[in-house]
Amino acid sequence: MKKLSRRGRNILVGLTIIGAGAGSLSFVDEYFEISKNLDIFTSIYKEVHTYYVDDVEPGKLMRTGIDAMLSSLDPYTNYYSEAETEDYRFQITGQYGGIGAVISVKGDYVIINEPYFGSPAAKADLRAGDELIEAAGQSLKGLKTDEVSKILKGSPGTEVKVKIRRNGVEMDKVLTREQIHVKNVPYFGMINENMGYIRLQGFTSGAGDEVKDALIELKKNSNLKGVVLDLRGNPGGLLHEAINVVNVFVDRNQLVVSTKGKVTELNREYKTLNSPVDTKIPLVVLANSRSASASEIVSGTIQDLDRGVVLGQRTFGKGLVQTTRPLKYGTQLKITTQKYYTPSGRCIQALDYSNRNEDGSVGTIPDSLKKAFKTRNGRTVYDGGGIEPDVPVKADRLSNIAISLLRKQLVFDFAVHYRNEHNSIVDARDFRMSEQDWNDFLDFIKDKDYAYQTETEKELEQTAEKAKAEGYFEAIEPNYTKMLEALNHDKKADVVKNRKEIQGLLEEEIARVYYLQPGRFEIAFTHDDEIADAVSVLNEPQKMTELLKP
Repeated sequence: MKKLSRRGRNILVGLTIIGAGAGSLSFVDEYFEISKNLDIFTSIYKEVHTYYVDDVEPGKLMRTGIDAMLSSLDPYTNYYSEAETEDYRFQITGQYGGIGAVISVKGDYVIINEPYFGSPAAKADLRAGDELIEAAGQSLKGLKTDEVSKILKGSPGTEVKVKIRRNGVEMDKVLTREQIHVKNVPYFGMINENMGYIRLQGFTSGAGDEVKDALIELKKNSNLKGVVLDLRGNPGGLLHEAINVVNVFVDRNQLVVSTKGKVTELNREYKTLNSPVDTKIPLVVLANSRSASASEIVSGTIQDLDRGVVLGQRTFGKGLVQTTRPLKYGTQLKITTQKYYTPSGRCIQALDYSNRNEDGSVGTIPDSLKKAFKTRNGRTVYDGGGIEPDVPVKADRLSNIAISLLRKQLVFDFAVHYRNEHNSIVDARDFRMSEQDWNDFLDFIKDKDYAYQTETEKELEQTAEKAKAEGYFEAIEPNYTKMLEALNHDKKADVVKNRKEIQGLLEEEIARVYYLQPGRFEIAFTHDDEIADAVSVLNEPQKMTELLKP
């Protein structure tokens, strides 16, 4: 190798020093910008507080600034005040001290929407539709759900007296609070004599153990030939629990997910640590556009390892990792620090998390922006946003009339009415409404408001506004009124026209009111088309094999 001359060596040293100096200048410039902008922000805050025409609340003003700053980053970087930290802790642990019930506002009072199975609320025979009139000697009229929740919560073992109103009759109940753990697996069981089902609705602490225990119980059935793992609507949760769930179905020491971010020292690879329960049993994972984060790690890993088939719709596309940073005065910052990558190397995160459809699903991604990856068997999978299912199933779209009946709580109200009129029903999976039950429903809603605005009505309304502005409305008003009346008549006919769909919703709600969550899941075995599709796939071993081939 030719040696550099003395002059060449001097030039090289000079360039190195200049380069080092340029790096230092860049470093200094960045921190000068930070210092300068903090000074500007502090000055504005002080000037507004001192001179603004009205009094301002310092905490509220600062919170507005913090929230606006973080909202410019991504949807998952959030600030938690000291008061909000307890709610955030519940999101992570799924545990609190209370009576164990889902509540919602209806009119002047909060009502019981659903007691948790086996909870103090269920033991005290609180039912869906019960109005909460008083609690702990305090009137609950006009209070919001979070305000009522604070009154009902308390240390396990303590009592709380509540006054409820059911079907117009008031009664007192005394409940003993317990440590409530909202289960990650609210239900598991047999769909039929051969196929098992596990519903996983969260990834709080213990999710992996709950899935493990569920599969062990299902395997006690000697006829078990396949399992459906339902992740639809599961928003995710703890990363290590996603790894534990995967570990139930795959061997130890298997890479599940890696995380990569700006601080390379924090990049990690996460592998399974335990012995699996079963690595061979045929598996179908159900997912949809609301399956996010940890749900996508599980479904993506099962797909990448060709351990099972993913069925449903493309998942949410939330592949950003959040880290919780403790701040002063008991506050916390949950900040996005990294991205998730499945075993094949693809990133779960949607390319543009701000571009989403109305249901939250990822918008259309051009093929040119997608990158191909290979599964263990050599199948091609793509990144770009969420997990694309192996068996795509079009999402069910409810009719406008069904959506209106649900939004106006008439399906729920009739289920509560039905419960008050009938002491018991048959098992959930066998329950069907009779012709008389359907006629009772039609009678129940005949004086109720379940109107909704169709696209035709919206266009008519816009036409009327333009006609008024141009002075032509009087000429078209008689025809306009007749058209609106005709459309309103058709909406009444819509109930009968969409009977199958509406009756299915009513049967599911009635089963839930009687049998709580187990009832809701068991009746789905005969009502849910995607579960039926999953069973169909599992019943055809050759089809499973073909789906997992390159």
